[in-house]
Amino acid sequence: MRRWVSLTGLARVCFFTAFVTSTGCSWIYGEDGLFPDNTARYQEAPELAVITVPPSAGTGDAAIDPTYPIPEVSENFRLESEFGVPRPTPLTSASQYETVRIQRLGDESWALVAVAPGQLWPQVRAFLTASGIGVAASDAQAGLIDTQFVELKERPLSTRFRFRVDSGVQRNTAELHVLQQNQAVDNSSWPEGSDDLELEQEMLRNVAQFIANSAESAPISMMADRAMSAAGRISLEDTESYTRLRLMLPFNRAWASVNKALPEAGFAIDDKNRSEGVFYVTFVGQQEDDDGGWFDWMWGGEDEHPLANKQYMVKLASLSEDEMLISLFGTEGGQIPRRDQQALLTLIKGSIN
Repeated sequence: MRRWVSLTGLARVCFFTAFVTSTGCSWIYGEDGLFPDNTARYQEAPELAVITVPPSAGTGDAAIDPTYPIPEVSENFRLESEFGVPRPTPLTSASQYETVRIQRLGDESWALVAVAPGQLWPQVRAFLTASGIGVAASDAQAGLIDTQFVELKERPLSTRFRFRVDSGVQRNTAELHVLQQNQAVDNSSWPEGSDDLELEQEMLRNVAQFIANSAESAPISMMADRAMSAAGRISLEDTESYTRLRLMLPFNRAWASVNKALPEAGFAIDDKNRSEGVFYVTFVGQQEDDDGGWFDWMWGGEDEHPLANKQYMVKLASLSEDEMLISLFGTEGGQIPRRDQQALLTLIKGSIN
């Protein structure tokens, strides 16, 4: 009985499908169907006069400029051979898995934050609001926030702070610097360094902790995001004769950053000469506890990397006070294959902060 009912329903469906197909869906779309033939209507359409452009509208090149022009493409890599595909630059460094980290170099301290500058800016403003500290002035384009003078417990003098947001070395990272100044007779300008380093570092730790706690729900400042680039301050340059890194940092900080980055990138530092800006290193490759990596992709997954245990020179050269070039040479300062330069400098690039 159930089988007969099923077959009957199937017959009805087939009859309905055949009916719709044979009638051409005229009961839904009319006698002409879904795609009517409008050839006759087109042929009977009247011809209109030619449109004339008034002289005031102009007919120069500006009138036909494309709305979305295609920007010029600058090459970042030049291939050594026709089929020599270089490994893409890492999007993030290993240290970016930490949301906030305090960095120190001598008396200078800053917070390295794994967010774009446009996202760090409103977090600093939110910290000041939550702390009840008034803002005296702010400049999103310069990344500056100046506070009013505030009285702190166990502090004889009122104090104020300047927060400076910069783009980080790696892309989509930001740096937060704090400058502290005690109230004095003349506070028309800010000092080069804080009057109280202990108070500066305490404020930096407090705002860093606030940022770490609110990182997931942080808003974005469009004005600060447009003013401060999230592209980072390091780039890989490649020409027909060499490959090098361009790092927008002063020498002291660049030297300290490279000194820290080389072991993280798989290099053992054998010796170094700071006055000449040279590191003498040996590439040791991946550690045994690593579960593969991009070198496996690049070199075919060999058990031992072909560049392991080879010695190199990493040289820093100053282009200006705040711009450095990082190059890789052989032990005697000679050129090495550009493919090897690309691979090893890419590792170093991803570890510099």
